[in-house]
Amino acid sequence: MCEIFGFNSSKEEELNDYLKEFYSHCEEHPHGWGLAILDPEKFSVFKEPIKARSSVMLGNILLDPIISKNVLAHIRLGTIGVKDFYNCHPFVKKDNAGRRWTLIHNGTVFDCPDLCKYSTEEEGETDSERILLGIVDLINKFEAFKGEPLSLKERFDIVSDLISFMALSNKLNLIVYDGEQMYVHTNYRDSLCYLKTENSVFFSTQALDSSDWKEVPLNTVISFSDGELLFKAKPHSFEYVETEEQLMFIEKFASTLSSDVEEENVW
Repeated sequence: MCEIFGFNSSKEEELNDYLKEFYSHCEEHPHGWGLAILDPEKFSVFKEPIKARSSVMLGNILLDPIISKNVLAHIRLGTIGVKDFYNCHPFVKKDNAGRRWTLIHNGTVFDCPDLCKYSTEEEGETDSERILLGIVDLINKFEAFKGEPLSLKERFDIVSDLISFMALSNKLNLIVYDGEQMYVHTNYRDSLCYLKTENSVFFSTQALDSSDWKEVPLNTVISFSDGELLFKAKPHSFEYVETEEQLMFIEKFASTLSSDVEEENVW
């Protein structure tokens, strides 16, 4: 479907080599690319509904060093939502306290009626954007009830409970950043790995070099801050196992999007 990349660290690091390798997978994920540099003083999001290697914009961005503590990247193989700027990841939404939440998703929501109400609020038409809107809405409600800002642990518990609830019958490979902690979840076996270094942690759908990448714990929401594990939720039992019906659904939409004119590589 898609591929996702996340980076969280206590120190700034140049990420160009990792990003170039990540975006090189775009031939199988040609429906859009996105990049979010999440450090507050240089927060920026770039995305386009074209293949990554066909993007002059992305090629120019990668000519300069990308140095940051927190980064998310995405390449899209669309299932729900047409090939459009507003359907490209990452998605960004501020909560009522002013926190900026950023989400990337590799997967499909097949069954979660509670997300349907956000279809009138989203800018695009993807299930992924509705996940983000649902998270922010729930954070706002809990914070309003409490009457003061939620702690890191309170936010983690709310997000992990919601993701666990949504995981039933749905593929949810997610990375979400709220400005202070990076939440990570996979419920699809062998589809998200991580690399821990002295100061940093990398996440990627596929290993990006020959280092000792390990599988992200299955069915378990975890969060990181400054490159270190912050919280780990109790595992849920909703491992995603693709059915023939779901595979047909995915292939139907992917083939529709793939019927567009083929884009040539420019870098």
